Amino acid sequence: MIKWIVFVLASLGIVLFSWKSLPKPQSHGFYRFFALELILILLLNNVGYWFEDRLSFPQLISWFLLAVSLLLAIHGFYLLRVIGKPQAAFQGSSDLGFENTTHLVTMGAYRYIRHPLYASLLLLAWGIFFKHMTWFSGALALGISAFLVATAKAEEKENFSRFGEEYSRYRKTTKMFIPGLI
Repeated sequence: MIKWIVFVLASLGIVLFSWKSLPKPQSHGFYRFFALELILILLLNNVGYWFEDRLSFPQLISWFLLAVSLLLAIHGFYLLRVIGKPQAAFQGSSDLGFENTTHLVTMGAYRYIRHPLYASLLLLAWGIFFKHMTWFSGALALGISAFLVATAKAEEKENFSRFGEEYSRYRKTTKMFIPGLI
């Protein structure tokens, strides 16, 4: 029963976070909403296994992925705020305040990957998956990954509209999520 209450309350929070994007399937926030909902489901599914067999190999992988996820998120948000210099979103925009950057961020993690915050969510999802590896958890993690790729692709169109040729050049020198690979 407690998981259902947490699910409903957290889902309401995710809806409030995403409400401007939901009527706009072309926006990155639309796809991010579904990724966040699936992360919530995966978390609630695996929360009972969080500290089970703490020194097992899957648990160690999980803790590593979760730690890197947290560090990457903190670093990414910091760079968006300091270098990206976000401004208030214009009327009708579905962007959140921190997303409406006025400068293209190309340093720190952004020097190597275009989407550190989505990479952080990928690491979070797979870190949660390693807490309790089942076919259901795997299907959720794959679904989250697919929605995060869709989120990043939609955001890249938005970034090209915002930054033009500068973003096009940046795309040629960086990968989407994993330096040197994807």
